[in-house]
Amino acid sequence: MTAGTPLRAPIQLPPMPLAGDRAMHVVDERLVRAPAAPMFAVARDVEHWPGYLAHYRRVRFLERAADGGGVVEMAAWRPFGLIGWPTWWVSEMSVDPHRPAIRFRHVRGITREMEVEWTFEARPDATLVRIVHAWDGPRWPLVGVFAATEVIGPVFIHGIASRTLEGLARVVETWDRGSGFSVQGPLSPES
Repeated sequence: MTAGTPLRAPIQLPPMPLAGDRAMHVVDERLVRAPAAPMFAVARDVEHWPGYLAHYRRVRFLERAADGGGVVEMAAWRPFGLIGWPTWWVSEMSVDPHRPAIRFRHVRGITREMEVEWTFEARPDATLVRIVHAWDGPRWPLVGVFAATEVIGPVFIHGIASRTLEGLARVVETWDRGSGFSVQGPLSPES
């Protein structure tokens, strides 16, 4: 995308499916020793994740929306010891600064139709960040649900999401302790 490209209308994603509504339900959460605003700002600034996270190969907006979301392509490595397995997906992304929450729906890649939500719950002197992935698995006869619940969810989704949450939390906790960290690009911890 180039500067001056018009923004699309925000993508309206429905509420997350409840636990039990999908075959696979993976939850990663962490108590981040920082206020919710900077954690939310860093999490929604997905284009800068590769600068913070060694396991992300690239993140780029295919379409940018007025709410900071849009259609985003992501590529990451799922480390297995010294070897990294390449992963790739395209998601619709919506941002709700009032909750605050970030929603994704995978629209391309093996995880197509996966629903994802990041939430940020203020706690005394901290923020509980929760990432939920819900999915029925790939449309593979006989093995799709098994692949989602036994391999893709616990090995790939959890493996990438837990590293992402841990890495972004470290960035924000370092910034919050006065290291001079600032969010890159159009977002700031105060937004």
